[in-house]
Amino acid sequence: MHIAMIGSGYVGLVSGACFADFGHDVTCVDLNEQKIEALKKGEIPIFEPGLDALVADNAKAGRLTFTTDLAPAVAKADVVFIGVGTPSRRGDGHADLSYVYAAAAEIARAVEGFTVVVTKSTVPVGTGDEVERIIRETNPLADVIVVSNPEFLREGAAIDDFKRPDRIVVGIEDERAREVMTEIYRPLYLNQAPLMFTGRRTAELIKYAGNAFLAMKITFINEMADLCERTGANVQDVARGIGLDGRIGGKFLNAGPGYGGSCFPKDTLALVKTGQDYDSPLRLVEATVEVNNRRKRAMGRKVIAAAGGNVRGKTIGILGLTFKPNTDDMRDAPSIAIIQALQDAGATIRAYDPEGIEMAKLVVQNIDYAADAYDAANGADVLVLVTEWNEFRSLDLVRVKAQMNTPVFVDLRNVYRQKEVEAAGFSYHSVGRPVADEHADTPAVSE
Repeated sequence: MHIAMIGSGYVGLVSGACFADFGHDVTCVDLNEQKIEALKKGEIPIFEPGLDALVADNAKAGRLTFTTDLAPAVAKADVVFIGVGTPSRRGDGHADLSYVYAAAAEIARAVEGFTVVVTKSTVPVGTGDEVERIIRETNPLADVIVVSNPEFLREGAAIDDFKRPDRIVVGIEDERAREVMTEIYRPLYLNQAPLMFTGRRTAELIKYAGNAFLAMKITFINEMADLCERTGANVQDVARGIGLDGRIGGKFLNAGPGYGGSCFPKDTLALVKTGQDYDSPLRLVEATVEVNNRRKRAMGRKVIAAAGGNVRGKTIGILGLTFKPNTDDMRDAPSIAIIQALQDAGATIRAYDPEGIEMAKLVVQNIDYAADAYDAANGADVLVLVTEWNEFRSLDLVRVKAQMNTPVFVDLRNVYRQKEVEAAGFSYHSVGRPVADEHADTPAVSE
């Protein structure tokens, strides 16, 4: 099938490359000329494991092309996906749908023949109705069906998520779209991937509800971690004890510095605003947003406490800047608030991240960037593990200690065993584990 993917950011590029790998003819469209020229040269603007090879293979095979010219791509397409950004709107927290609506109007002017227009961007309930209204108003003769098909891609594992999904949600209001969408996903459908058809508004809400639930799960275990620290319990044992209950499950129960990234912060906030608009307040989600925002700054205070209550004039080494491993995404990363809290208290920051340094330079200021983890520890009074990249999981602790002014290690991801770190001569501080817990010996696993 011929597919036009409007937007070549994270969602559009990953989805377009995967659809091309299924054998479809995909044209990725973006207004950013520099991005398109880079993609034509095989230069990928984001870090996502395996994406560069996937794009290169399908571009070489002629199934994946890139352009800034929307009209011809849409005119020949059987299906047009809208994969543009929906950031939080400045001032009120609602999802900014201006890019989605602008794309809908352009599609309407360019569309020819029967076409399915699919919203893949994360959008609030009712957006599909407005997209359809815009298309009808712009081009009353357009033979178009508007569908919702939310993405469920985890950064760092997006290709695997696309090709081996837990579910494929498709929201339709016209039965003619069912056959088209089934054909689009046929390679997955034949492998028994659940293809779930719902109403369009239901599909839009499934995306937000899923992200909000996971965000609440993270926030819940973080609050349990605080309680564990005050009662002498071990949050990792608590997480395992409740996670073994099949009704709860063990994923997203790793205590840490709070959630960040491109989805959870903006989607929980947008869902809160939707609830308010419909006079159906979502109190649990509201509390999740508030608690998570407070937690990031609180982790800065935790580091200050580990340093003896004062970091003025001290150097803090930061390991990991991105909101999670295997991405260069700095959006709402916990490291930002942690670093700001430490800088406000007078600390000097020396940081290292395997992939996120260039992105970090755009959002945090006055940081000395290190060449590697050991360089980040050089001259540090406290070393803080913020993002659990694999290369931070097996550090030579003796070497790290030799680099530091004072051997204080704050592990915000519970990666290390307390006895192991203390045996190397460190003062060790983790999240939700008693200071002298003999059972705190199970390293955390990244989601």
